[in-house]
Amino acid sequence: MTTTVEISPAARRSAELEAEITADASRFRILTGDRPTGPLHLGHYFGTLHNRVRLQRRGVRLGLVIADYQVLTDRDVADDLDSHVLGLIADYLAAGIDPDEAMIFTHSSVAALNQLLLPFLSLVTVPELQRNPTVKDEIAHSRQAGVSGLMFTYPAHQAADILFCKANLVPVGSDQLPHLELTRTIARRFNDHYGRVFPEPEALLSSAPLLLGTDGVKMSKSRGNAIMLGATASETARLIRGAKTDAQRHITYEPQARPEVASLVLLGALCSGQDPVELAEGVGSGGAAALKSVVTEAVNSHFAPLRAARAELAADPGYLRGVLARGNARAQERAEATLAEVREAMGTVYGVSR
Repeated sequence: MTTTVEISPAARRSAELEAEITADASRFRILTGDRPTGPLHLGHYFGTLHNRVRLQRRGVRLGLVIADYQVLTDRDVADDLDSHVLGLIADYLAAGIDPDEAMIFTHSSVAALNQLLLPFLSLVTVPELQRNPTVKDEIAHSRQAGVSGLMFTYPAHQAADILFCKANLVPVGSDQLPHLELTRTIARRFNDHYGRVFPEPEALLSSAPLLLGTDGVKMSKSRGNAIMLGATASETARLIRGAKTDAQRHITYEPQARPEVASLVLLGALCSGQDPVELAEGVGSGGAAALKSVVTEAVNSHFAPLRAARAELAADPGYLRGVLARGNARAQERAEATLAEVREAMGTVYGVSR
């Protein structure tokens, strides 16, 4: 009996987009980014960062927003924003992002971008904002007694991030499709109301592997279960030694039945270029200790060049600030041009002879 695997429309379109990128990458502009809540970890690297480098090297124009305004709701993070922002830039460059090609910028430095927020908010309803998965997740995990109004603007702010530079492609996981759909909705409604200004960006679905943290749940900075990109070899060894496994001695790659073991196997395979099934078979009856030894060696070997580059970058904060200053200037120029288009379309250009 033959089993038919149904491909979703989003996955089918994503495959078509990959083919179009191969044919002519210069047609595409991507906007993606991170919240500066601390250094990136191995889950970020294999989940998003590695893919950004891949796309940039293929010729796609890349914008990276460091969403500093989106952490103002968390004072613990906001109090150390400067070091977090510089740390992100060091992570990006050490991983292979070309700062001469990529536009790296912060929310707070691009005034014209943020001016798009008000007209965009006028195009969405409160229930649409409340239903957004990211907003719901932020509220659910908020440690505050009350929810800041800023949280409800996140989806519209993300739309401004994407649309100010006319990005037509956004790399996302399948769980982020509803978030991107609101950006598409805002673009469509603006174009319907005022005339076509914005593209409706499409999703480039990521097949990013899910790496679990050392405690067996999703790797996360906030959980303290992550291995950071800039971790030392000894820190990496200590964290992997303490990673959760299971009671079975023989090592197999079974993501559903043995998720913690499978995550370690997958990490080792990603870092060594092996198939995870073959890596597990190679460890076999060696047990968890042997597996952790193999994974530690693979991780430390794979990330040694990146870590050396990151340490050198982190030691030169003046260079990192220069990269950001240049990216902010490029983003502001682009945002001012888009804002001028928006004002013209909306009829809010006053005191000028037409």
